[in-house]
Amino acid sequence: MRVSIAAAAGGRQADASIGDKLRHLNWGMVLLVCAVGGIGFAMLYSAANGRFDPWASRQIMRFAVGLTVMLAVAVVDLRFWLKHAYTVYAVTFALLIFVEVAGDIGMGARRWIDLGVFQLQPSEVMKVALVLALARYFHRLGAEEIGRPLRLAWPVLLVLAPALLVLRQPDLGTAGMLLLVGAAMLFVAGVRLWKFALVGLAGLGAVPVAWSLLRDYQRQRILTFFNPENDPLGAGYHILQSKIAFGSGGLFGKGFLQGTQSHLSFLPERQTDFIFTMLAEEFGLAGGLVLLGLYFLLFIYGFAIALRSRSHFGRLVAIGVTVNLFLYVFINAAMVMGLIPVVGVPLPLISYGGTAMMTVLVGCGLAMSAYVHRDLRIGRHGVGEDG
Repeated sequence: MRVSIAAAAGGRQADASIGDKLRHLNWGMVLLVCAVGGIGFAMLYSAANGRFDPWASRQIMRFAVGLTVMLAVAVVDLRFWLKHAYTVYAVTFALLIFVEVAGDIGMGARRWIDLGVFQLQPSEVMKVALVLALARYFHRLGAEEIGRPLRLAWPVLLVLAPALLVLRQPDLGTAGMLLLVGAAMLFVAGVRLWKFALVGLAGLGAVPVAWSLLRDYQRQRILTFFNPENDPLGAGYHILQSKIAFGSGGLFGKGFLQGTQSHLSFLPERQTDFIFTMLAEEFGLAGGLVLLGLYFLLFIYGFAIALRSRSHFGRLVAIGVTVNLFLYVFINAAMVMGLIPVVGVPLPLISYGGTAMMTVLVGCGLAMSAYVHRDLRIGRHGVGEDG
């Protein structure tokens, strides 16, 4: 009886109108996304010394478009994303190859495709495409099949291939995120811990080789992480200025538009990588904790959606995009506080940038799609409902 009721509920969700689906969205999550985005607009306004141009105005327009896309993604049947997961991955992988061949170069890296209206960064899109592809693959496997080593060859290839291409751009931060998201998906899918331990030992053995493959500036970043004072006006300048700004903010900060480190141009890249530092200088520890608290609520929503989803695909997608959001926040915050080496990972919905913002919003839309269709049962070997 319970199975038939659940199946009927899933059928109603799949057949519901767009209006019905919008009414059943997780609007608390939407409000949280808007709250974080609003903080981002304010900080970009401050980064431009009290002007909407050049950053805040563009970010607001991008957010409006991204929010519309997020809601559109949320109401699309979850089975659509299952059916086209590999297609999304294949197209994004092709774009990564195009970047390698003919991408635009900026700040010493080849990461973008100039589309005229905006610049697309395929490595950011790959973070969501990888989640979809891995979720589809593991959706159709049983627990006993996941235990077979040969069954893991394909998902490992799905992770390593784009990570290596991104590393060549070079973009160490994004490549690391792809590896971590892939590892999280494998763990949630049921891969045993001893297999991760073996990979970890192999990784430690490969450290000398990996070190030799790093670019000079990447090695310098890692060395600077251990001793930034060794070159305070060169490689260590960014992180030292970030720490000074953090400390000067105190408990409640210097006030909106009053941050001296940022507004006197001592703090580099204040509109992108180091925007969390500027927020901490102007609003102090309290302001930083408020923002981190909003992110934490988004994480809670994401994991709660995963727990409520009846389909394995929905669970994996919700967990994957939530882990991706967590890594954005953790890496950026830890980076600007000097806890890890400086890498180019933006603070989601706060840092200036179009592709990263769109990636985060599409990810939130996929999580909400899993929520809207949480009672939908999807068969392991197809895209229909279980009987």
